[in-house]
Amino acid sequence: MTCATCVNSVEGILRNLPGVKKAVVALATSLGEVEYDPLVISKDEIVNAIEDAGFEASLVQSSEQDKIILGVAGMYNEMDGQLLEGILSHFKGVRQFCFDKTSRELEVLFDPEIVSSRSLVDGIEGQSNGKFKLHVTSPYARMTSKDVEEASNMFWLFASSLFLSIPVFLIRVVCPHIPLVYSFLLWRCGPFQMEDWLKWALVSLVQFVVGKRFYIAAARALRNGSTNMDVLVALGTSASYLYSICALLYGAVTGFWSPTYFETSAMLITFVLFGKYLECLAKGKTSDAIKKLVELAPATAVLLVKDKVGRFVGEREIDALLIQPGDTLKVLPGAKVPADGVVVWGSSYVNEGMVTGESVPVSKEVNSSVIGGTINLHGALHIQATKVGGDAVLSQIISLVETAQMSKAPIQKFADFVASIFVPTVVVMSLLTLMGWYISGALGAYPEQWLPENGNHFIFALMFSISVVVIACPCALGLATPTAVMVATGVGANNGVLIKGGDALERAQKIKYVIFDKTGTLTQGKATVTTAKVFAGMDRGEFLRLVASAEVSSEHPLAKAIVEYARHFHFFDECTETKDAENNIKESTSGWLFDVSEFYALPGRGVNCFINGKRVLVGNRKLITENGMAIPTDVESFIVDMEESAKTGILVAYDNSLIGVLGVADPLKREAAVVVEGLGKMGVGTAMVTGDNWRTARAVAKEVGIRDVRAEVMPAGKADVVRSFQKDGSIVAMVGDGINDSPALAAADVGMAIGAGTDIAIEAADYVLMRNNLEDVITAIDISRKTFSRIRLNYVFAMGYNVVAIPIAAGVFYPSLGIKLPPWAAGACMALSSVSVVCSSLLLRRYKKPRLTTILEITVE
Repeated sequence: MTCATCVNSVEGILRNLPGVKKAVVALATSLGEVEYDPLVISKDEIVNAIEDAGFEASLVQSSEQDKIILGVAGMYNEMDGQLLEGILSHFKGVRQFCFDKTSRELEVLFDPEIVSSRSLVDGIEGQSNGKFKLHVTSPYARMTSKDVEEASNMFWLFASSLFLSIPVFLIRVVCPHIPLVYSFLLWRCGPFQMEDWLKWALVSLVQFVVGKRFYIAAARALRNGSTNMDVLVALGTSASYLYSICALLYGAVTGFWSPTYFETSAMLITFVLFGKYLECLAKGKTSDAIKKLVELAPATAVLLVKDKVGRFVGEREIDALLIQPGDTLKVLPGAKVPADGVVVWGSSYVNEGMVTGESVPVSKEVNSSVIGGTINLHGALHIQATKVGGDAVLSQIISLVETAQMSKAPIQKFADFVASIFVPTVVVMSLLTLMGWYISGALGAYPEQWLPENGNHFIFALMFSISVVVIACPCALGLATPTAVMVATGVGANNGVLIKGGDALERAQKIKYVIFDKTGTLTQGKATVTTAKVFAGMDRGEFLRLVASAEVSSEHPLAKAIVEYARHFHFFDECTETKDAENNIKESTSGWLFDVSEFYALPGRGVNCFINGKRVLVGNRKLITENGMAIPTDVESFIVDMEESAKTGILVAYDNSLIGVLGVADPLKREAAVVVEGLGKMGVGTAMVTGDNWRTARAVAKEVGIRDVRAEVMPAGKADVVRSFQKDGSIVAMVGDGINDSPALAAADVGMAIGAGTDIAIEAADYVLMRNNLEDVITAIDISRKTFSRIRLNYVFAMGYNVVAIPIAAGVFYPSLGIKLPPWAAGACMALSSVSVVCSSLLLRRYKKPRLTTILEITVE
C-alpha cells in the first residue's frame, strides 16, 4: 500500500467479503485487523481475496489458541525432515502441520484439549533425542522482520536504480567535456549513436526491471477502480520514456533529431525510490513503542519442576511463551518477571516503571501480585503464574496500543476524501498544462528562445506536463494523521497513559469539563475506619464481627476498609487470641465470621443480607430510611459532625433496629488539589460526582478546589450527570476507577480509567492511566493537544506543498520569474514531501510531560 487510496481499496475489498463483520487497515503499519465468522469464510480466503486484488498479504497473528509457529534448529537434510514428519504424524492431538524449509518455521495446528503447546514442544524435542531444538516464534518478531525486509528490499531497489542512473547522468552532463569519451558516444552504430543505445539500454532496465513495482501497483489500483501515487509515477516516467523512444525513431526516419529525456525517467524513479526507502525507515520509527513493549517480555523463564506429591525437585529453562497458568517460576535478582502472577516465596523490590510509568520500586512479599516484564531488583522470588498470553497485562497494553494505531481519527476522513479525487484531478491539470503551453506556443504567445535546443512546442509543453504529474503527492496527505497517531499512542504508553484510539485522541484535545469520581480517584481509595460507635447493648467486638460478615462479599473500597479494621480488632485487640493467630490474617477470613445468606449489594446505598436468620443492613441514610427505620437525633448529629470533617458515616442495622455507626476516612491524593488547579489554568472546568452524602462530598470538594459537586448519585445517575454537561455540546471527560463508574465512563466523550481500578472500568474507558496518578489526566489532554497541533501542521504542509508545487511545476511563474522545474527535480520534491511529513510526526517522540509548576506559573527558587 502506498497511500490512502490503497487503504480504502483494501478495506472495501474486505468489507464486501461474506462473513466479514469488521475490517480496519492502517497505512502507517501496513497491518489490517479483520473480524469475521469462521463458519462463513476462512483466513486463507481473506488473504486470497486481498492478493486477487493485486496486493501482497499474509497472516501475522490470530486470536485462535490452537495454532503455534515454531522455529526449528537442527534440520540439515531430507532425512531430518522425514524424522520430524514421522514424529508429528503420530503425535496425539496434532491435527495439521506444515514446515517451511526456507524460513525453517513449523506451523502446527493442534487440539488444546488434548495437548498443550509446551507438551508439544517437549514431545518433539524428546522424540528426536535432542536433535531438534524448538523455540516459539513471536508474532511481533515476525512483524519486525517483515518491516526490516521491506526496508532492505526498498534499499536494494534504490541502490540498483542509482547504479544504473548515474551512467545516464554522466553521459548527459559530464562526458561531453571529455573528448575521447565523447567521440566514442557520438560513434554511429546502426540508426543511432552509441550514446542513444547506452541510455536506452540503461533506462529500460530502470524503467521495467527496477520500476516494475510502480506498473504492478498502478495496474492493481486501476483494476480496483481507484488511482494512487503509483499511477502518477508510472504515467510520468512512461511519458518521458516513450517520448524519448519516439524522438529517436522519428530522427532515424526523417533525419530531424529532437532531444531525448531518458535521464528524466531514470532520475525520477531513483528519487521516488529514495523517498520510499526513507519513508520505510521513518515509518519503522513510528512503531518503536510497540517494539519496546515487546522487548520488555523476557525470552526465557526458569520453571520449578514438581514431583507427583508437589515437592520441588529441580528447575529448567523454558521459552517464556510456553508458560502456563499455575506454573511456579523462579525470578533471580536483576531478572525480568516472566509472567503475571502472585509471589509464593521470598521478598524483594520490583521496578514496575516500564509498565506503569511509576519510578519508585514496589515492595513485593508473599501474596503480592507481580506484572510480567517488570524487573526484580533485590531478592529471589518464586511466583505462581496466573495470567499468560493475551490475558497478561503487558499483552493487553500492547493490544491496546496496536488497536489505537489501527483506528482512524475522524480528521482522517478529510484525507481519504482528498485522496479519492486527487489523482484524477492532477491528471486533468497535467493535460490542461500540456494543452495550454502547446496551444500558446502554436499561437506565438511566447518567444521561440524559450524552447530547448532542437526542441519544439510539444516537447516544451510535455516537460511541464510531466512535472505536474510527478510533483503531486497524495502520500503526504495519507500519512499526515496515522503517523502522528502512531507516535502519540507510543509516547502515551511510555508515559503510563494508554490511548485506545485516534477518535479518543481527537476528542481529548477539545475537553471542556473533567468530572472526577471521589472514592479511589480524588482520594487514595485506601479508606480506614476512624470511628466505631455502638448504640445498642452489643459488645464492640461482636458488632465489628457482624458488620465484617456482611461486608466481606462487597467489592466497594469502604467495605474492604471495614473488614480490615474488624479483622485487626479481632486478631490483635482480643487478649484471648494467641500469637499464632497473626498468621491467620493471611488466610481465609471465613474462620471468624458469621455465615451469611441472601447477600445483596445495593449500588449507591450499601449491602443487605441475613445473619442467624435476622436481616443486617450496612450503608447510608437512604438504605436505613427506605427500610422503614428512623434515625434518632443524637445519631444524626454524630454522623453530621463526622461528615463535616470529610468522613463518611456508615450506619448499621440489625433485626430492624439501628445498632451502630462507623466513620470512614479516605485521604486525598496529594496531587489532587494541584491537578484541579492545573486543569483550570488549561481552560478545563472540573466537577465531582459521588454516591457519598452531601456534607462529606462538599468537604472533600472544598479541600481540592472543586466548586461543582453532585452527591448522593447512583451509578446510573452518574451517566446522567455526564449528559447534563454535554447538553450544550461540550466535550466532557469522566475520570473514575470502579464498577459503579463504568456507565459514566461509557457516557462521557472521553472516559479515563485510573489504572488501579477494575477491569470493567478500564474496558469502558478511552484512556487508561496506568500510574493511578491524577497528573496523568493533564498529560493525556496535553498529548492530545500536541498531537493534533502536529497533525494540523502536517496537513498544512501536505496541502500547502501541493498548492505551491503544482503551479510551479506547471510553469505558472516561468514567464514572469523564469522558474522552471525539470521532471527529475519535481520527482525529488515529491519523494521528500512524504518523508518530511513522517519526520514531522516523529518529532512527537521528543514529547515531555508538562510540569505542574509551569502550568500553575509557579517559580521554583
